[in-house]
Amino acid sequence: MIRVEQLEVGPMSNYAYLLCDAAAGACAVVDPGWDAPKILAAARAQGCSVAAVLLTHHHFDHSNEVPSLVRAAPAPVYVHRADAGPVRPKAPDLREVSDGDRMKVGRCEVEFLHTPGHTRGSQCLRAGRNLLTGDTLFLGACGRVDLEDSDPEQMTKSLRRLAGLPGTLTVWPGHAYGPAPSGPLSVEIATNPYMLAAIVEGKAGSDLEI
Repeated sequence: MIRVEQLEVGPMSNYAYLLCDAAAGACAVVDPGWDAPKILAAARAQGCSVAAVLLTHHHFDHSNEVPSLVRAAPAPVYVHRADAGPVRPKAPDLREVSDGDRMKVGRCEVEFLHTPGHTRGSQCLRAGRNLLTGDTLFLGACGRVDLEDSDPEQMTKSLRRLAGLPGTLTVWPGHAYGPAPSGPLSVEIATNPYMLAAIVEGKAGSDLEI
């Protein structure tokens, strides 16, 4: 079973994560935007070596510490192909992924779900009963869509897609912006105003097609 360790890092209330398979002694680091020493110390405390770095998107506050991290613990860096350009100079071993691709951390599988909107290559990571949502979905909110490579229409489609996943998944967001560090996807589907709007828009579109 995969274990999620959440680490609040940096001045922008970011969360970095460790996805750990303690039995295999391996972990993946998710979104190392700040404080590589803290992240590496947490991995050592779990008895895990860093097997991979996974990025939900390219923004600096999620990828700043990639160079420091992979110098200290060489590992491949996985990012969606649409966000690969800004990350490539930071990662000697860059692996571009697409929607539905999978990789393993120890014996545990991680699936990449392309959820554009905040950036063209934003993605969520599904690992067991966990959903790491980056800046696509926060508790009670969603990521900004007024940036250079953002797209409000794509964000709406991405939120609608997430609303179709099992509500039993635990949402682990990219920032500490919500009322709790994590929470059930079912609660977001039922109460998050941005998800509700996306669901309603999807139903309206279906009615128009009929």
